Amino acid sequence: MPLRKLKDRSELSTRQLATRTGYSARSWQRYLNGRSLPPREAVEAVARIGGDDPTRLLVLHEIAAERWAEGRVVTNRAPESVPEGTPVTPHHALTEQQPYGRYLRAAVAAGAVALVLSVSAAILLAVRLADARTQLAHDRADTVAATPAVVSESMVPVIYTCRPEQRDGRWYAGLSRTTNTILANTHIGLEVAEAQCLLRRAGISPGDIDGVFGPKTHDAVKRVQTRDGLVVDGVIGPRTWKALREAAPK
Repeated sequence: MPLRKLKDRSELSTRQLATRTGYSARSWQRYLNGRSLPPREAVEAVARIGGDDPTRLLVLHEIAAERWAEGRVVTNRAPESVPEGTPVTPHHALTEQQPYGRYLRAAVAAGAVALVLSVSAAILLAVRLADARTQLAHDRADTVAATPAVVSESMVPVIYTCRPEQRDGRWYAGLSRTTNTILANTHIGLEVAEAQCLLRRAGISPGDIDGVFGPKTHDAVKRVQTRDGLVVDGVIGPRTWKALREAAPK
């Protein structure tokens, strides 16, 4: 039964369910054992506790309620005219047969609800898996998008000018707007100069703003990482970029 699965997933006893939903423990025993149809409010409450979508469960509850009502309909009226000598079925015989039909219909309805929930869960899992794969592909593309150059003998020294400005709560130095380029020792380029400007703005000197990731820049990055509680490895990644762009000026 869907309600029992939700209850088992929540790892709550019937007494705990009673405390959190307002329905007694005996009522929950009847609902979970299929002896009584739970009200809509109880279905909504257990759905929220189990972290499921109450809308889908309420639709299934309406289907189960119709089936449940059909199982409880019994014609108690005797025929208006019965020929003499025709045996008449006692009323208590009809009432004795009623529970069996009701339980059978309830079992069929519960099976249908369980099937619908299983199919819905499979579809939801497939959709989430596809979204996760798409996001992973985007993350990999962003990481490999730009690979910085490294120091070479033919490199001509350059001194860059920092023009810090704040946009949408983040600081930029006018040289690069990257937030995820990986920078490490011996890397060169505008991204390195941008990081050096942000380090200087944060009150930690990286040396000259020359776009060269050297020992002074490496030490300055480690100091920022230590100050902000990051992994201290001297490498600028997405989290270090975030700390540099959001750091208060010193």
